[in-house]
Order: sequence, then C-alpha cells, then structure tokens
Amino acid sequence: MPSLSSLRRGMNAITTGWRNLIARVRDPYRPELHYMRGPGPKWHAKHPVQAALAG
Repeated sequence: MPSLSSLRRGMNAITTGWRNLIARVRDPYRPELHYMRGPGPKWHAKHPVQAALAG
C-alpha cells in the first residue's frame, strides 16, 4: 500500500502538470504575429541595386 508521502508527490506532479498546461494555453504571446517584415533602411543603404530592383 502506497504511503501518504508518495501519494502527495504523485498529486503534486499532477497538479504541477495541469498548472503548466493551463499557463501554456493562456499565454498571449504568438510568435507568428511578430514576424520580420523584410530588410530595414540600413540594409537598403548598403544594397542600393537590389533595393531598386525589389521596388
């Protein structure tokens, strides 16, 4: 028969897992919304020919 301390450890592991899962689901950060939009002005200053061709 399992002891009380082993049952507590098991319940603690389960509750920790649920808390982590809920935290991940509720996380508002979505990396796909923060994608890079292309080269910036410094790149265009270094590459004037490619920047002119790109339009």
